Amino acid sequence: MKLSYAGIQDRRAWEEAGVRLPSFDWKAMRAETEEHPTWVHFGAGNIFRGFIARLQQPLLEQGLVKGGIIAADTFDFDIMDQIYAPHDSMTLMVSLKPDGSMEREVVASIAEGLRAGRAYPQDLEKLRTIFRAPSLQMVSFTITEKGYALADLAGRFFPAVEADFADGPSRCSHAMCLVCALLLERYRAGAAPVAMVSMDNCSHNGEKLRAGILTVAEQWRKREYVDEGFVAWVSDETQVSFPWSMIDKITPRPAKVVEEALTAAGIEGMAPVVTTKNTYIAPFVNAEVPQYLVVEDRFPNGRPPLERAGVYLTDRQTVNDTERMKVTTCLNPLHTALAVYGCLLGYDSIAAEMRDPELKALVEHIGYDEGMPVVVDPRILNPRAFLREVLEQRLPNPFIPDTPQRIATDTSQKVPIRFGETIKAYARRQDLEVTDLTFIPLAIAGWLRYLLGVDDQGRAMECSSDPMLDALQTQLAGVTLGDPASLGDRLGPVLSNPVLFGCDLTALGLGKRIEGMVREMLSGPGAVRETLKKYLKS
Repeated sequence: MKLSYAGIQDRRAWEEAGVRLPSFDWKAMRAETEEHPTWVHFGAGNIFRGFIARLQQPLLEQGLVKGGIIAADTFDFDIMDQIYAPHDSMTLMVSLKPDGSMEREVVASIAEGLRAGRAYPQDLEKLRTIFRAPSLQMVSFTITEKGYALADLAGRFFPAVEADFADGPSRCSHAMCLVCALLLERYRAGAAPVAMVSMDNCSHNGEKLRAGILTVAEQWRKREYVDEGFVAWVSDETQVSFPWSMIDKITPRPAKVVEEALTAAGIEGMAPVVTTKNTYIAPFVNAEVPQYLVVEDRFPNGRPPLERAGVYLTDRQTVNDTERMKVTTCLNPLHTALAVYGCLLGYDSIAAEMRDPELKALVEHIGYDEGMPVVVDPRILNPRAFLREVLEQRLPNPFIPDTPQRIATDTSQKVPIRFGETIKAYARRQDLEVTDLTFIPLAIAGWLRYLLGVDDQGRAMECSSDPMLDALQTQLAGVTLGDPASLGDRLGPVLSNPVLFGCDLTALGLGKRIEGMVREMLSGPGAVRETLKKYLKS
C-alpha cells in the first residue's frame, strides 16, 4: 500500500490496516480548487498537515465546502518535492492516545503544494493567479514567529529584506515581502477583500503579520513601486483583515514507533526524510488528540464553516483571553518548569517526568494552587477543565515524543509571560500576597540553577539554545556546585531585571526567597532533588 491517490483505491486493504480513508471525491475537490480557490496556507509543516488541513476534511465529507487548501512554502522547498509530490499532497495522520492506541486517517484535503520561491517561477505564477481570484477568502500561516521578522534586535532590517525593498515586488524572497507582492496582484486585479490569518503559536499573531505586511508596503511606496491606493487598501481591515488566533496542539517530529507500526501494517515508504534545511519530516504526522484553534471572526470575503470542524470563532478579546489562559497558567508555565527540572534530573521525556512524584506535584501546585486564583477565564473554555486535561492526559502521554531539552529552548524569552504575568497579577490583587508564592519561585530557581550547565549529579550538561544564555552564564561565572557561598550576590542584577521576568522580583519581595532556593540547590550532588522535596512537603 502506498500513500497516493492511486494507492488508496484499494480501500479494503487500507481499512483492514486500520486506516480511515476520505469519503469525498478527491479529483472533483482538486478541480473545484483550481477553478475557484478559497484558501491558501503558507507553512507546509506538521502543524498544518496534522491539524489545520484536517479541519477542511470533514467539511468536504459533509458537502459544506467543495474545494481544498493550496499549501505553499517560502522556506523549505524540499518538503514539496520529497513529501507532498510523491504522495499527491496527502498525509497519513496518526493520533496518539495515552493508552498507546493509534487512530489512523488519510488527510486528503490539500489540493496541491507550491514552492513560493524565485527559483520556481511556475509555482509563483500559479500563486499570483490564485491571489487574483475573487473567490479567495483566506490566507493562513504557520511560518513560526521568526517568519514575520523583518529586522534584528537593534531594529536594523535584515540584508535580504533590504534587498527585497530595493528590488521591489517582482524580485522578492522574504515571506512578508512575497505575500505583500501577492496582495498587490490582488489589488491590481480588482481589490477583492481577503482575510490574512496567522495561526502561529505566538502572542498577537495577527498583529505581527499585519505589521510585517504594512512595513513592506510602506517601504515599496517610498520607492514608488506601489501607490498610496495599495497602502490604503492593505491598511483597511474591512478589506484586508488580520484576525488574531490561538492554536494549541503538540505535533512533534515523526516517532520511530509510529513508522514501524505503519510499516508493519503494510504501508510502504513511511521513512522520514531530513531536508537540506534540516527539517525532519515524514509522509505521516504523529500528534496528540487534544487540539484547540480559536480565531477572531473577521473574514471580509466570507469563510469556510470552520465552527463545524471544531474551531472557535469569536471576538479578539476572547482570542487574547484564551491565549493568556494557556500561556500564563494552564500549559506553558508547566512545560517550562518540567523542562528545566527534567534537564537537571536527567530526563529525556516530558511524559516520563509526569511519573516522577516531585515533578508531577510541582506542576500541579503551579497550575491549581498558584495559577487558578488569577487565571484569565476566556468563557469559551473552562480553565480548570483545560488544566486537568493538560495534567492528566496531555503531559503524561508516553507516546508524544517531546523532550525537556526542546522545551527548554529560549527560556529567557518565555519566563516573563509564563511566570511573570502570574506574579504581576498577585501583586495587583488586594486579596493576595505575592510573597505567598512558593512553586513559581521554585520553578524560576530551577531555571537559574539549570543555567550553570551542571546536572543534579554534578555532570556537565548542555543548555538548550537561548539568546540570553551567554550573558546569563557570564553573570553566573564562578558559581560552583558544592559551594553555595560562591553564588555571592551574582543573582541580584538578574532577579531585579524586569526584562527577564516582566517585573522586578527583588522589589516585589521574591528575590531573596529565589536566591535562597538556588543556594540550597548548590549544596552538592542531589541537592536539586532534596530542595524540591523540602518545598513540596512544606
